Amino acid sequence: MRVHKKKHGAERLEACGNIVIKDLRAEGNSSQKLFGNDKPLRIEIGCGKGDFIVGTAAKEPDVNFLAVEKVSDVLVIAAEKVKASGLDNVRVCCIDAKELTEIFEPHSIDRIYLNFSDPWPKARHEKRRLTYRSFLEIYKQILREDGAIYFKTDNRGLFDFSLEEFKEFGIRMEKLTFDLHNSEYMEGNVMTEYEKRFSSMGVPINRVECYFK
Repeated sequence: MRVHKKKHGAERLEACGNIVIKDLRAEGNSSQKLFGNDKPLRIEIGCGKGDFIVGTAAKEPDVNFLAVEKVSDVLVIAAEKVKASGLDNVRVCCIDAKELTEIFEPHSIDRIYLNFSDPWPKARHEKRRLTYRSFLEIYKQILREDGAIYFKTDNRGLFDFSLEEFKEFGIRMEKLTFDLHNSEYMEGNVMTEYEKRFSSMGVPINRVECYFK
């Protein structure tokens, strides 16, 4: 998907103040350093426009959330949405998921959310998918032993591919559904922008929780 460059994007990010972590390595890699407390830390990789992270953080004030996005022009909208919400348990940062092990100590993250990740449909691009085995190895290193990956997508091809990757990696899968909005797991679900759009069109949403132990 092509992302249009946001007018005055850098200035708009700057105006969001301490919500935006400019250099995560310089700021530190723990809830204590990022938020000034020891609450559990959860990450959304590919936060889009921020609907999910704002909605989830509002429901769970005793948890800290870091929304990461590789594209700064997308992050602008999420950052402004977080600022407007007045929430103090959310930060955003522009980083690539490949950098996570360089930033966080082993087993320091409580949960990872992967919501409507780019499916990279061509076979030659499968290594770019956020559920490819090399990314799973990264997640395994930074997640707590009882930590989890929460994965949602409308793309059945990506979901089927991901289930095979999870299986080969020895991941335990729970609460798996191919139609989230008509399942028992819908209670408490916070929708993303994509989820709202696709579900309104009648597209089934796939969802699973993943544990390395």
